[in-house]
Amino acid sequence: MKHITLTFGSFLILATLLASPLRAADEKIWHIRAVHPEGRLLDVKAIDPQGKLHPVKAIEADGNLHLLDIKAFVDGKRLPVKILVSDDKYAPVKAIGEDGAIFAIKAFTPEGEKLDVKGVSRAGSIIHIKAIGPQGVFYGVKAISPEGRMYDVKGIKMFKERVETKVNGVEVEAHIKALPAAPETLK
Repeated sequence: MKHITLTFGSFLILATLLASPLRAADEKIWHIRAVHPEGRLLDVKAIDPQGKLHPVKAIEADGNLHLLDIKAFVDGKRLPVKILVSDDKYAPVKAIGEDGAIFAIKAFTPEGEKLDVKGVSRAGSIIHIKAIGPQGVFYGVKAISPEGRMYDVKGIKMFKERVETKVNGVEVEAHIKALPAAPETLK
């Protein structure tokens, strides 16, 4: 039997997820945007293998403001957005199709330039997700509620093992969630 070690933060997240009711959720859909250093908001989209753009959204279920799920909305389906296992300098953030197809996640400037969205650094169980602009400048990636509340989009490791799970045959290193930047944002 394989032994799995949880960090305290991972334990709390897992406990929250397991305590969620198993019923249809009342949902609120939040936008996902990258924040340009000049304060402009940039769209974040999933790009399918054919080059078609799809929205990436955060989902608030049953008024739970602690941890929001991030999904790519593709042809009526909600695809998981994850950090994939990779040896690249920055961790790839991708959506995963039901058949294992990989969808790029990019931020778009008003001029149509595509910026990579990646995990750029790690602090314990949290991986900081950023859009990477010209000259390697990092832009924060945020979830924005219909009322204007703003959360950070982060990668979350629940286990110490490099491969967190497999989704549709694809190895995943971390889950992508939106969480409050500080406790006072829960007001």
